[in-house]
Amino acid sequence: MTQETLSDFVEATAKEFGIPGVAVGVLVDGQEVYASHGVTSIDDPLPVDEKTLFPLGSVSKTFTATTLMRLAAEGRVELEAPVRRYIPELKLADEQAAERITVLNLLNHTAGLDWNLIETEDGDRSLAAFVAKLAELAMIAPPGTRASYSQAGYNLAGRIVEKVTGLAFEKAVASLVLEPLGLSNTFFDVDDVIVRRFAVGYNRGEDGTLRRAQPWKAFRAGDHGNNPGGGIVSSVDDLLRWARFHLGTGDAVLPAEALARMKEQTVELRGSTLGDAFGICWFLRDVDGVRTIGHGGSGNGQFSELLVVPERDFAVVSLANAGPDGYQFNQAVVRWALEHCLGVVECDPEPVPYDEGQAREVAGRYEIDAMNLDIATDGALLTLAVGIKPEIRQASDVEMPPDYPAATMGFLPGPGDEYIITEGGLKGQRGFFTRDETGAVTGIDLAGRLFGRGTHAS
Repeated sequence: MTQETLSDFVEATAKEFGIPGVAVGVLVDGQEVYASHGVTSIDDPLPVDEKTLFPLGSVSKTFTATTLMRLAAEGRVELEAPVRRYIPELKLADEQAAERITVLNLLNHTAGLDWNLIETEDGDRSLAAFVAKLAELAMIAPPGTRASYSQAGYNLAGRIVEKVTGLAFEKAVASLVLEPLGLSNTFFDVDDVIVRRFAVGYNRGEDGTLRRAQPWKAFRAGDHGNNPGGGIVSSVDDLLRWARFHLGTGDAVLPAEALARMKEQTVELRGSTLGDAFGICWFLRDVDGVRTIGHGGSGNGQFSELLVVPERDFAVVSLANAGPDGYQFNQAVVRWALEHCLGVVECDPEPVPYDEGQAREVAGRYEIDAMNLDIATDGALLTLAVGIKPEIRQASDVEMPPDYPAATMGFLPGPGDEYIITEGGLKGQRGFFTRDETGAVTGIDLAGRLFGRGTHAS
């Protein structure tokens, strides 16, 4: 693959999806190849390049997990130990769960914690204040019994870092990981970002117009409560350096066996777009017979994707500054890079024909703490819509990303109640419905999160 070939594809795909600014990096055959297109801002345009900063969203979790793995390698944290060993004041809605949750449960999303919605006292967004309010967060499963993607779990993991090191989370990550690896273009603090070139996020309205996304990061400047799960800002060149580290032998930051352990399956995932399993933080996925590890992220009008193929010494990074189609752009880049560099082809499975009885069985409302998911049928199509709860929008003092309007979905072959979304900003997302012992539908898994069936479901 040449730089020209990559640039041509990136430009064409960015124009197809209407993304103002994108940055892509590929590590192949020991060489780094970069391609960027567009501008950092529609109103105040500067060209995007490999050093342009983008919020990474949940790709930040890979840095949090690696920091904890270093603390574990140094004997300062034990992954199988209960979280209360490090945070004795921890209280949860379920006291037995609070006693049992381990550090590893946080890192592979098996703690049983709901998504994230926590309101701290007096606007205090510190991790300590967040943890003090965790008893208000719903438990969706006993610890260790199932995977459900949780921002709250990673925020709790970040508090462990603070308690063990005696440093603010951000300073601990910088000293233990970022600085030793020379990641000089990776930051938490907006003050570090604003003096460098960075991409402004955009959201597309119902009329197709792109509107500047505010706040710039997913949360207000100065908020630290969600940094462990989504607060890092970085560039394509630093992310390829990050990928090289995870493809290597530890660079004196981690023992090789600790890096290898992060790539090993800890819990299986069922019918999920995220992958076939969680390692330690990483999504593990077989694509066309090739094992990959990766993580994606999203913020307010910002999308990121990092995929690594360990056995082929390959990595691809894609960053885009518009929603919802930034997600589709990143997926297109990853698939193209896999095919053109490795001959690895990924295809979405085809859904079975519409079945009205099956559709009516699952139609209704499902919810987590912050979002509603509505499934409806008109007798010919089954659709899925996802939106932030109206009361959450009304109570927020900052603008929030737009909802995902109803998009068609279909069931996949087999008896497992698995589905795929076939259009819109979530096109290609896969998941499954859950049932109780009587066979009644009780929930839906979307993007690794378990939405429970609400009182309005029918």
